[in-house]
Amino acid sequence: MGMTKNYFYCSNYVGNQFIIAITHLGGLWYMANIPRLMAVSRHSALCICWPYTTPPRTLLLNLALSISFSFSLCLHSFSPLSLSFSLSLVKQPPTIMKQSLKDYIVDPRDNIIIECEAKGNPVPTFSWRRNGKFFNVGKDPRVTMRKRSGTLEISFRSGGRPEDYEGEYQCFASNDFGTAVTNKILLRVSKSPLWPKEVLEPVVVGEGSSLVLACNPPPGLPPPHTFWMNSAMMSITQDRRVSMGLNGDLYFSNVLAKDSHTDYSCNARFLFTHTIQQKNPFTLKVQTSRKVAETPPNFLSPTGTDSSRMMVLRGQKLQLECIAAGVPTPSIKWFKKGGDLNHKVKLDNFNKTLRIDSVSEEDAGEYMCMANNQIGSIRHSIFVQVKAAPYWLDKPFNLVLAPDESSRLVCRANGNPKPLIQWLVNGEPMERNSSLPNTRRSVVGDTIIFHSVQIGSSAVYQCNASNHHGYLLANAFVSILDMAPRMLGAKNQLIKVIENNRTFLDCPFFGSPLPELRWFKNGQGSGLDGGQYRVYINGSLEIKRARVEDQGTYTCVASNILGKEENQVRLEVKEPTRIVRAPEHQSAIRGTMARFDCRVKSDLTLPITVTWLKDDKPLSLGWRLKKDEDSLSIPNVHEQDEGTYTCTVKSEIDQDTASARLTVIDYPDPPMDLELSDPDKRSIRLTWIPGDEHNSPVTEFLVQFEEDRWEPGQWQNLSSYPRDLNSVILQLSPFVNYQFRVIAINSVGKSRPSRPSQRYQTSGASPDAIPSGLKGWGTKNTNMEISWEPLLNTEQNGPNLHYMVWWRRKDTGEEWNNVTTVGAKHIVHDTETYVPYEIKLQARNDFGPGPESNIIIGYSGEDKPTAPPTDLHVSKIDSTKVNIHWTPVDPNTVLGEFKEYRLYYWREGSMVKGLRVNKEKKTKGFYSTVAQPTGILTDLQPYSHYRMFMVVANSRYDGPPSNHVDFHTKEGVPDLPQFFKIVQRSPESIHLEWDKPLEPNGILIGYTLNYQAVNGSRVGHMQMESFLPNVTAYRLRLPDQAIRFRFYLAAHTQVGAGKIYTGESPHFTNEEYFSSSGTDHSGAGMAPGRVIWNLTVKPNSNYANVSWNHNFPIGSSEFQLEFTLDGNGSVSSVPVNQPPIKLAGLIEGAKYRLRVYSNEYHSISSNVVTFETSAAYIKDQVDIATQGWFIGLMCAIALIILILLIVCFIKRSRGGKYPVRDKKDLPLEGMDQKGEDGSFDYHSDEDNKPLQGSQNSLDGGVKESDDSLVDYGEGGDGQFNEDGSFIGQYTVKKDKDETEGNESSEATSPVNAIYSLA
Repeated sequence: MGMTKNYFYCSNYVGNQFIIAITHLGGLWYMANIPRLMAVSRHSALCICWPYTTPPRTLLLNLALSISFSFSLCLHSFSPLSLSFSLSLVKQPPTIMKQSLKDYIVDPRDNIIIECEAKGNPVPTFSWRRNGKFFNVGKDPRVTMRKRSGTLEISFRSGGRPEDYEGEYQCFASNDFGTAVTNKILLRVSKSPLWPKEVLEPVVVGEGSSLVLACNPPPGLPPPHTFWMNSAMMSITQDRRVSMGLNGDLYFSNVLAKDSHTDYSCNARFLFTHTIQQKNPFTLKVQTSRKVAETPPNFLSPTGTDSSRMMVLRGQKLQLECIAAGVPTPSIKWFKKGGDLNHKVKLDNFNKTLRIDSVSEEDAGEYMCMANNQIGSIRHSIFVQVKAAPYWLDKPFNLVLAPDESSRLVCRANGNPKPLIQWLVNGEPMERNSSLPNTRRSVVGDTIIFHSVQIGSSAVYQCNASNHHGYLLANAFVSILDMAPRMLGAKNQLIKVIENNRTFLDCPFFGSPLPELRWFKNGQGSGLDGGQYRVYINGSLEIKRARVEDQGTYTCVASNILGKEENQVRLEVKEPTRIVRAPEHQSAIRGTMARFDCRVKSDLTLPITVTWLKDDKPLSLGWRLKKDEDSLSIPNVHEQDEGTYTCTVKSEIDQDTASARLTVIDYPDPPMDLELSDPDKRSIRLTWIPGDEHNSPVTEFLVQFEEDRWEPGQWQNLSSYPRDLNSVILQLSPFVNYQFRVIAINSVGKSRPSRPSQRYQTSGASPDAIPSGLKGWGTKNTNMEISWEPLLNTEQNGPNLHYMVWWRRKDTGEEWNNVTTVGAKHIVHDTETYVPYEIKLQARNDFGPGPESNIIIGYSGEDKPTAPPTDLHVSKIDSTKVNIHWTPVDPNTVLGEFKEYRLYYWREGSMVKGLRVNKEKKTKGFYSTVAQPTGILTDLQPYSHYRMFMVVANSRYDGPPSNHVDFHTKEGVPDLPQFFKIVQRSPESIHLEWDKPLEPNGILIGYTLNYQAVNGSRVGHMQMESFLPNVTAYRLRLPDQAIRFRFYLAAHTQVGAGKIYTGESPHFTNEEYFSSSGTDHSGAGMAPGRVIWNLTVKPNSNYANVSWNHNFPIGSSEFQLEFTLDGNGSVSSVPVNQPPIKLAGLIEGAKYRLRVYSNEYHSISSNVVTFETSAAYIKDQVDIATQGWFIGLMCAIALIILILLIVCFIKRSRGGKYPVRDKKDLPLEGMDQKGEDGSFDYHSDEDNKPLQGSQNSLDGGVKESDDSLVDYGEGGDGQFNEDGSFIGQYTVKKDKDETEGNESSEATSPVNAIYSLA
């Protein structure tokens, strides 16, 4: 009855061999009918290889009755595949699985275990032979055989001697199909005999003589290891002169007086018993002499003739020894006749021993050692002969044959001498066994040939190859089976592989005769083999490069003469798992954050896991480290975070890794151990030890000093030095008590200062420095102040510092005047006005005078100029500039240093009717010494009345004014309109509003509005509308709600158009491209390679700082700043130049969307940035109710209201009318006020109302107020109109009628409230 067993099967292809790794979990298995099968592992795993050129037979698994097996299938895609199959138990001859060594040495203190393990079906029975005779295990009470095994265990608990069981053992494992045998096991008991007792006489030898101390250890099994020690259990020191030979003797090439000791002891260590036997110590006495004679070399080992012979077996260790005596100690050199020493040769024991660990035939030959010293040399030849015990060339392997099949067993071995081959059947010589008729089997040398085998002829054959150096024994069974094909793998396996990988689909099968295997895809077509596919003899299908189209169901069909069977494998091809953004090496300052990226791309159907390692160990995240989907963040890094971080991403079938190193850098540690040396009058050497650099190399050292006389405790920089210096000469000043410290500097910053050095006092000297900054200048017209920069404390060089000052009139020949002072200035009184003086200075102290300064020229004080410029007049008057002419003054009247002719000018008024102007005086200087000076006055306001006068100026005073001159500038182009609002109140139209320019610069004749449709990078045809000067609104009907427009508005005078105000209609989300039949007048084409990026906004309460990056040429491009108020969607645009800019006039606490685009190429735009201004606040949180000005203002308002109430009461009692009420009873007028000629009248009734949005100026005129709540906007908002659109720095002043027509707006103004009360 068959039994069901579970398996895993592993197949891989390497080079020209298949590798099958089988994990054995306690059951018996074997490989049959596979030529040249090689088992290269023992116990729990086995690796089997065979060349694919020879067809392998079926893999047979010898299934023990209830033993489970486990295999693992590892495809090239790293996809483990579990296979299970059911297979009836197969009859099998025995196979030896485990046996003891041929030369088996045992410890006499332990039980003796002789191993013999075999598997087969039926389960084998075991028997033993000892010394060639049957060994009856049952009759010896000390010997037991383990169950289901042939292993013998010999126990000595009840007595007995292990030596009684020494001998040659051989195990036989038999069942109905044959007998397998082990090697002949030679059992010997380990021996560790004691050292023979002997009395050693002292060894007396003359100095310079050679000496050999014999060890002669007792014979042991195995032989002991010898070494020499003294009574202190210290090894005897060995060198070229003293060394131990291979036989254990201690050789002295020549004896010295220091070799006299009484405790030279040889020790033998026995490995099996772990014991050490010690020989009685030698006493060595050395007889000294005055002079040791030099002697030529002679060999202590080997002895005798000048040549010797040695035989060694192939694979064993070869050791050749040459030890020579002589004075001085000879050196040893080795040679090989006919060639150099190869790489296998090792020289030990100070070149005295030549060693080859594993000898082969090519190592045979003549080796020569040469010993030489200053006196002579000597040689010795050793002829090495290499013999060989038998070794396998072709080892016989098991055969599984079907009835009527033919095959052969081959047994070939080599050795020196050539081994003899003997065949055995079931443990008996073949000539004694006739289980197979001779017609079915023939022996030809080392080969047995089988012909048409039949059921019942199974047997185990042994091949014995032997010579007088040893033997080899191999078992190989021949099993005759017939069986229909069976699939060993599980049905309908799913294999997942990575795209473009080499892939194998395995189809493990069983059958006898060997089935033929074919593969099909999706159940169609002929068998798969060739091109992209390759079928191997073990049934595996290779897909050389898996592609998506290779997905599908693959069917393998195995068939022989007894039947066929099939199995299916489903293949899925997946995208590889890859790290597309790998972590990069980085350095992080301690305390900052480090971040490693690990962005992954993988197949969406495969779950992945991302893990991090640090220095190849799992990384514990804890509370500080943070891992997200694409990165690892390490905040507040410290030294323990330094290391290599590896990101590993795994799916079920593949993985990818990437690593990067984190280097933690920090401020350097302070230098240490400051030391002063080499003192001199003005120098000293400072030396220090640098501290830890913390992964950032020190770039320089800063030396600081502190002195305790003038500024104790204040450290000052002295000098800095490069990183490679730590000992420097410091240049010092006299009369200073110094203390030094050093600071290290690296890329992170400065270290903490070092500990201060000891103090060093320099001796005093006269001053070296000359005070700087010497000058003379009058503070009055009758004096001259001489001043200079005082010497630094470290420049004084001694006590009692003072200054000697000299002065005299220049070019008069008078004597020097002088004075001594401790201050830094001296005033000379009673001087004439502005005359030159010669001045010099010298510093002195108690040690003497310092060097004198150079003579400088100073001047006494200035006075007011006495004469004005004359004949001031103008010419070539333009709209913004005018030429100035005047007659210069006599230089003697300047009474000081001439600086300039200073022109004072101001704007007296505008020629535009009703326009008020700022009459602030401005100045401009003209430096000229010619007889007919001229100048140009620029930056004038067009269409204005100016006045001016001129004075001459020296360094202190202006002179009397010249005649006054009036002139009028010509008409120019207007400024920007005050505001330009674009409001879309309905989907069908856009409403445009604007106001006249604050500075029309002439008589306005109208406005021009250009507009075009825009959509992304596409622009429509430019259209134009013209308006009279009194028109300030326009409604544009939209042909399509999805279209957005860009507008360009400019005011006109007779001279031309003014600056253009640009704006765009609000954005829509349903934009579409459209065609334009007109010409693109906007210049909004594409500029290849030009981009705007990194738009940043830093908002405040009513303004924002905006910056961006671009790659437009500097100075060749302007930009538009477009922002949208989220509250109502209103859009405004401001032309700007280069960033950064300040965007003023925003609403406090409002949210905006902002973008920047090119004024020339509208399609080139930044991303949209959303920001929100902060709410209004009172700076420094001052309580306004406690401020004096606020209390006074409130009292004044209350007083005014009281007076007005009294006036109202009086008027009511008289029956009078209110002027404001009368005004409001009038019918409303149009949107715009205009004169009879259609132009704007800048003069209005409000000009006579100083309370309404204006205040009196200092000169009695009315000055416009920037703070009026009535004149600007609706509802008193001076920044935005009703829809919140931006007016920024182009403030809006409403017309009187429009303002007065909104009563709710008036009610919000304190001034209007007063008028309403009146």
